[in-house]
Amino acid sequence: MQLPFDQSDIHDPGGLGAVDTDGSPAPPRRLSPSGAATFDQCPRRWRFRYVERLPDPPGREALVGTFAHRVLEILMQQHPRRRGKDEARRIARQAWPEMAGSDDYRELELDEAAAREFRWAAWAAVEGLWDLEEPSEVEVVSTEQQVSVTLGGVPFRGVVDRVDAADDGLVISDYKSGRAPSPRHAAGRLQQVLLYAAAIAEESGEQPVRAQLLYLGQKTVSTAVDAAELDGAVGQFTETWGAIADSCRDDDFEPRPGPLCCYCAYSSHCPEGLAEKNLRDELRAAEEQSLLRMAG
Repeated sequence: MQLPFDQSDIHDPGGLGAVDTDGSPAPPRRLSPSGAATFDQCPRRWRFRYVERLPDPPGREALVGTFAHRVLEILMQQHPRRRGKDEARRIARQAWPEMAGSDDYRELELDEAAAREFRWAAWAAVEGLWDLEEPSEVEVVSTEQQVSVTLGGVPFRGVVDRVDAADDGLVISDYKSGRAPSPRHAAGRLQQVLLYAAAIAEESGEQPVRAQLLYLGQKTVSTAVDAAELDGAVGQFTETWGAIADSCRDDDFEPRPGPLCCYCAYSSHCPEGLAEKNLRDELRAAEEQSLLRMAG
């Protein structure tokens, strides 16, 4: 089942960091948008995940997205006249046993009520596509397209959710089941689809005209694809590749403590991350106590 975020570098060992014979980290042979984003967020987390390969099991929200992605992938492969909600329900019923039987889902240990809530959330994500577009009117070129090219001297590997054909050219579409960003943070989220656009242009020779994030049930965040946008995304990707090489050479992966430490699977392995998580837990508890005193 295809994950809702690009993890091609996890399933392909060549995309991971490695360990040299002297025990020091070795740079990866290729880099995906998700690997680059992980390093940009926190180099220490990148080391835990891609070099030490510590487990990072997806949580409930990620698995909801996994299921929605799978259903929409199959739906958009159908003839346009068949891309209705009834067909989506049929696909969801057929796909559900695969999700329910997966190790990741079982590890959630959901009781009957929680499992029912999970299924409703997953269907709401699927149904949310109709809030953004009419699937029967989309001309789909490909779904889940794997792309391996060189961008800015960096060996790139990624999986593109959808490539569409519009009147004015190709459109890169990527599904998202999480919370849509505010306008202030939208540009950063678009880096991934801009890299996909650059990769498709490199592979096919045709530059896409738009790249968009489909936040299911919420809104579409899009950008025109031009030379400046692509140069910016590829330039940042190249800088990250160089920073990873430097960190591997020096075996120096600095932590970047922040709000994400509360959700990081590796906080117990990271003194700075654990301290950040404990501090935020204490602040949250103090705030709750203050609200209770005010209410009393």
